[in-house]
Formats: sequence, C-alpha cells, structure tokens
Amino acid sequence: MRVRIGNRTVAYDCYGSGKPLVLLHAFPLDGRMWREIAQALSNRCRVLVPDLRGFGESELGQDEVSIAGMADDVAALLDTLSMAQATVGGLSMGGYVALAFAARHRTRLQRLILADTRASADSQAARAGRAEALDRVAKEGVPAFVERQLSALLSPKASATVRDEVRSIGLQAPEGICAGIKALRDRPDRQSELRDITCPTLVLVGKQDGISPPAEMATMAAAIPDAGLVEIDDAGHLSNLENPTAFIAAIENFI
Repeated sequence: MRVRIGNRTVAYDCYGSGKPLVLLHAFPLDGRMWREIAQALSNRCRVLVPDLRGFGESELGQDEVSIAGMADDVAALLDTLSMAQATVGGLSMGGYVALAFAARHRTRLQRLILADTRASADSQAARAGRAEALDRVAKEGVPAFVERQLSALLSPKASATVRDEVRSIGLQAPEGICAGIKALRDRPDRQSELRDITCPTLVLVGKQDGISPPAEMATMAAAIPDAGLVEIDDAGHLSNLENPTAFIAAIENFI
C-alpha cells in the first residue's frame, strides 16, 4: 500500500484488524523484516509496517532525512488512516524513530516498544564509524557493506536462512543507505527524555546483542517509569529474526 506524505510516497503493509500497532524497521533493512511478527500478531491488532524514508518502496524525497522526520512520517501515516493513537514499536533505527515519536507526538502514543536500540547519541568513535560506512558504500557497494554488517547484526549462531534473509532485505538503494547513515549519525541524545515517557513500555533485547547490549538496555528500561525488560535468548541485534517465537510472545503478553 502507498500514501502521499508531502511530496513523497510512503509504502506500508497492513495486517489484521483492531487497535493499531506500528512496527518500525532496523537499518539497513525495510519493513519486510517484520513479516513473520506482523502475521503472528494480526489476530490481535491491526499491524502497520511502513518502509522508512529511502528504504524499501518508500521514496527518499528531496528533504534532508532525519530520525525526527521519520517519526513525523509515522504521525502523518496515522493521520491518513484516521488513527488518533497507536502502539509504536521499533528495533535499532526503528527504536530511534519510536523514541522520537514519543518525544514529538506523545499524546498519540498508547504503548511503546523499544527493541535492541539506545537513547544515547553517537559517540565520537561511532561517528567515525559512520564516516567509514559512507566511504565503504561508495567504494564497495551495498552488498559488500551489508555483508560486513552481518557479524554485528546477528549472533554467531544465526542460521544460514536468517543470514540470507538479512542479505536479501539489505539490498537497498545506495542513496537510501547513505541518507540513513547520516540520519543515525546526527540523531540527538534522548536519555534525558526517558523519564517523561509515561505510557506502558516494553524493552526487548537479544542476549547476544553487541550493538545495544542487555546491560545498556536494562539501564534504559530503568529510566522509563512504566517499563518492563525482556531478554531474548539465542539472539543478537536483530532479535526478531533470530528468535521470532520469543519476540512474538513478549509482545503478545505486553499488548
């Protein structure tokens, strides 16, 4: 499905019916990473899975891409669908967008799901890594870039099927990849805003996540007044792909 938001087309998939649940994808993937989760939850709620700016079938547009702008796109999508409120969840980059949504559109948030993400801004070392990533995409192309990301995104025990799925979904347009890297690099620190999140919140993390480690996620959960923490066994950063059964169970219990 597609809608016009400003001068851009935003693509999204919709599963089931009932109260809306928005799921926001990780970098460098698109909404397809949520397919199994969305299908499993479709008997409980109406699951909306957008492709964020420049990813999947959503247009990049002419404006500078930012995490805040992606959050505003989610609000605009809800407006288009005449939905006043929703549960919003995101993993990794999608979690950054969900946190921005909580800050910018607080009254529209029924519940919040934060998976394998962080509230802090990039460190100087991380920003240097973003510069290297931009250079790598330019010199080696997207497939080589994604291949290098696998060891960080997945646990050592990730199956060949999951690795191939990440390779496939990660074949995004280089313009979108580069815009996403810059948006990640330039996102603000939202740690001080965590205490202002008053809706029920679920924090999920793969036990083998090396990007957003469980200890860091536990600290984030402790800073949110009404948050619960669930660690996902046998999973790295893309915990929804490595252990979908546990991931689905956690969300079902939450909603």
